[in-house]
Amino acid sequence: MNVAGNHRYNGGFQTDGRNSRRMGCVYATLAVAALLIMTATAHAAQRLAVNVPKANIRSGPGTQYEILWQAERYYPVVVIQKKGQWVLFRDFENDEGWIKKNLLAKIPTVITVKSECNIRSGPGTNFPIVFKTQDKGVPFKVLKTKGKWLQIQHADGDKGWIFKPLVW
Repeated sequence: MNVAGNHRYNGGFQTDGRNSRRMGCVYATLAVAALLIMTATAHAAQRLAVNVPKANIRSGPGTQYEILWQAERYYPVVVIQKKGQWVLFRDFENDEGWIKKNLLAKIPTVITVKSECNIRSGPGTNFPIVFKTQDKGVPFKVLKTKGKWLQIQHADGDKGWIFKPLVW
């Protein structure tokens, strides 16, 4: 190869001004495609929460479908699909169900993933325990974040602080 010529050796590829421009276009196209995929994924992974005292979770998108379970206020879900007035979701245990769209709202919420969690009066283990959860799957509204701690409120009004690794 003529090193002094118009072409240079670049890892087995010959490049000149035109090829560099083409590669730049290819990289720009790939970057735009990646951005569109990330945007679509972020949209599909919308997190919402139950915003009524009790909501029926169904096996399909309509009241004619079986009720699988009931979810209480602040129960967080991740949207998988929307069909008319119905939303297919996945929860913290990877269970799926359908819920009517008007029963959900964009509220910052969490749910306990451990069966017994200490809820404290402040953001740290040096603060007293104000109450404990007895089961996993207790939903809370998030009021504030401080480091690895969340100030939370249950639907019954009880408030406190919980350590982030204890929730989803």
